[in-house]
Order: sequence, then structure tokens, then C-alpha cells
Amino acid sequence: MADDLRDLSGSTIERVDLSGSRMDWVVLDGVRLRHASLSGLVLRGVEISDTTIDGDVERLVINGVDVAPLVQAELDRRQPDRVLFRPTTADGFRAAWARNTELWAATVDRARRLPPEALHESVEGEWSFIQTVRHLAFATQSWVGRCLLGDPAPWHPLSLPWDQRRPRPGLPTDRDARPSLDEALALRQDAAGLVGRVLEDLTDERLDERTEPLQGPGWPEEGATFPVRECLLVVLNEEWEHRLYAERDLAVLEQRG
Repeated sequence: MADDLRDLSGSTIERVDLSGSRMDWVVLDGVRLRHASLSGLVLRGVEISDTTIDGDVERLVINGVDVAPLVQAELDRRQPDRVLFRPTTADGFRAAWARNTELWAATVDRARRLPPEALHESVEGEWSFIQTVRHLAFATQSWVGRCLLGDPAPWHPLSLPWDQRRPRPGLPTDRDARPSLDEALALRQDAAGLVGRVLEDLTDERLDERTEPLQGPGWPEEGATFPVRECLLVVLNEEWEHRLYAERDLAVLEQRG
């Protein structure tokens, strides 16, 4: 590596678009990327070791080998329930939601064994457990309440959008609220009831239909329309991934004592 590098180590770079940039002779040791889009990234002549990537990975070619399918297969092997969360039929969606309810019940039981204040603690800058629960309510309200049931503003003041959102009229914004676990769970339970309403009479034919164009400001965007299948898959993915994040962070909180 060249010895005449400008020293920008320790920099914080936020909310920038570097699409199409070229970087030569850069040292990225110890860099932490969060909420980054790396589509179309090309790395040549790199040295990679002790590197961790978590996220939605598709077609990742390393030394000529697309490793993404290998990773997906290994994750399915380690977590057999994961396959359930990619249903293709109405009955499959009902089975996935039932299993999701069981899995989250165990996670909540684990969380209840911690002191209440610990459930507001962040682990490495991620959402606290209660913030995670609040976000899942928001996701369900958005993709089921708004998209599938036609409520233009289904959100509760405690519902928590993603941190990187642009300002949008109508969305709740109180990231720092500190409801109790029971208050957060009640919010999420109300949102889960929306899923139950949709699944009760869901058919395979309905999965292939599209939603009506969305009305009013909010998220997803006004005027957007989606396949019913896609809306439900988004919710299942949110539920699956955020439970894994929660379990990961609960393990850290348990070690903190």
C-alpha cells in the first residue's frame, strides 16, 4: 500500500451518494458500513480477512464464484424455519404466520427475564428491543393496514419507522419514546390483528392480485400499488430478520447482567 496516503482515518461519512465513484489506494481496515447500498460494486486487487457482511445479499461473486446461493442454502440448513417464511400459497402464509407467532412468543419470554430498563438499551448502535417491537408494528401497519386494508394512516404515535427515512407527512417521528414492554407489545398485537384479518380469507388467487393505489401521504408512497403477495412477504421478512437481531442483542444484554 502506498505510503503517501491522506489520513482520513476515523472519519464519519453520513447521508452521501458515492455512486459511480472510483477509489484507488485506499485503506478500509476496520470500516463499519451501516444501511449501505452496494449494488454493482466492483472490487479488484483487494485483500479481505476477518470481514463480516450482514444483509440482503444477491449475486455476490468472489473469485468467479457466486456465493450468494451457497450462503442461502447454509442459512436454510441452520434455520429450517427460514424456508417457511418464503411461502407461495395462502395456506403457506397462514402456516408461516402461525410459526412466527410461536417464535416471537419465545423471544418475548426471553426479554421479560431482563430488567425493564435493559429493554431500552442499544447494542452497538442498533435499536433497543422495545424499539424493534415498535418498528414491527409500523411495518405491519404500513404493508397490511395501508396497502392491503386501505387505511391511509394506520400508524400509532408510538409506531417506529426506519431511521433513514426522509421526512414524510403523517408518519410518526418519536424515536426516543420509552413505552413499557407491555405497551409496545400491545401496539404490536393490534398490528398483528391486521394480518389475521387478511389471512383469514386469503386465497391463492388473491395473492396474485394487486392492491388499489394508495391514498394520502405516508409510506409506502401515495399512488403506489403492489402485488398482495409482495406486501405479505415484506412483513414476514421483517418479522424473521428483526427477531434474529433481537435474539442476537438479547444475548449481549444477558451477558451485561
